[in-house]
Amino acid sequence: MNTDPIADFLTRIRNAQKAKHYTFDVYSSKMKLQLAEILKKEGFISDYRQMTDQGKKMIRVHLRYLVSGEPILHELKRISKPGCRIYVSKDDIPHSLASVAVTVVSTSKGVMTGREAMERNLGGELICSVM
Repeated sequence: MNTDPIADFLTRIRNAQKAKHYTFDVYSSKMKLQLAEILKKEGFISDYRQMTDQGKKMIRVHLRYLVSGEPILHELKRISKPGCRIYVSKDDIPHSLASVAVTVVSTSKGVMTGREAMERNLGGELICSVM
């Protein structure tokens, strides 16, 4: 049993990159699919697809690397945790002056980037930051 599946998903990304893997598999959930979609849309991963392995739904994530072999993702940080949830209003969503960092927010309208949440005037739970 995994108490924090989102932290597990982010850790699997970090571990796969350290090992220079181009793909990795993780058990599927709606939240992980939404996170993978955001990472793909923001250009941090090249692709993902849902598949079935021995009756279990899985997600295969395809990581991106620079031509030099360096990973595109530099930092994945879990913000809100099961033991300490962090909620913010639309005005308190962290945004970076450098447009490289992306904050992921779970709102009443679904999981989206902090930028999208601010545009839609939505607050919610801060899931993670990606750089």
